Amino acid sequence: MKRNNDRKKSLIAYAKPKPYSYSEKPDLIIGELSGLKGQFKPNLIPEIKISYNKGKRILGNIKSSADVQDFIRKQYKRGTIETQEYFNVIYLDRKNSIIGFYRHSKGGVAGTIADLKIVFGIALKSLSSSMILSHNHPSNNLKPSQADITLTNKFKEIGKLHDIPVLDHIIVAKQGYYSFADEGLI
Repeated sequence: MKRNNDRKKSLIAYAKPKPYSYSEKPDLIIGELSGLKGQFKPNLIPEIKISYNKGKRILGNIKSSADVQDFIRKQYKRGTIETQEYFNVIYLDRKNSIIGFYRHSKGGVAGTIADLKIVFGIALKSLSSSMILSHNHPSNNLKPSQADITLTNKFKEIGKLHDIPVLDHIIVAKQGYYSFADEGLI
């Protein structure tokens, strides 16, 4: 019987991991990073580097989805709207003046990616008051996919948290455009 009790105690001890104590000395001390020589620099955190020069050059003002569509089309080289998908972001100030344009990603014929952390990192560093998302459909189909709708909703929710609202998401194609805001999806 004693042997059985000893076994139960050892199983119980094995099943319950020791809780982590935040007061214990960490294995990694800030400023001491291991890796390849020169790969890490002490007390340096990687960051997004953007250049923001507020000058007299005005990229334009946005009053409607047609204004966005006109601006976005000017950013494409001739023939590229129907060949590859691109994800773009327009950053705006409080007066809806364009303070920046960022071509976030270049994909294939049927899709591209959008990284929310990078897009919002740039928005925060450029002190944007709002943003407009845009991508093209090389297929010339203006109907948003379920992935487009899901991604837009993620951007919208994170925009609320950062007080940087997503005003619209425009899909452009060779023969027209689709506005999430005009259709009541934002």
